Amino acid sequence: MFKPHVTVACVVHSQDKFLVVEETINGKALWNQPAGHLEADETLLQAAERELWEETGIRATPQSFLRMHQWVAPDNTPFLRFAFVIELVTILPTQPHDSDIDRCLWLTADEILHAPNLRSPLVAESIRCYLQPERYSLDLISTFNWPH
Repeated sequence: MFKPHVTVACVVHSQDKFLVVEETINGKALWNQPAGHLEADETLLQAAERELWEETGIRATPQSFLRMHQWVAPDNTPFLRFAFVIELVTILPTQPHDSDIDRCLWLTADEILHAPNLRSPLVAESIRCYLQPERYSLDLISTFNWPH
């Protein structure tokens, strides 16, 4: 049976900047959106909120659904990545609670799109999707008979 990894990502935007997290993997500083795996007993929205808080210290709820990407990583790991949009009025200070995160950065779309150190091509693709006008209601990914 095919069992892709399910992940969530938050495209956090404020004052023409986007929030990225930096983590060191195999000795290289890589950039990603606040993102991570869906855990047991949580909804996709709960996972997005949890990952945002763990990786940045910011508590916020996504306002819209951006895109779902089905992707196969270079190591042949299959993923379903659900990306959400969080619009903040002001740029907030960050304080990662996840020891894997070295720091958080507020960057322009151009800085991200041209960065040589993205964790995956989905980081840039999420920014490109954000720059398009389409946003989707969070109702699109609602739960059904959710027991928790």
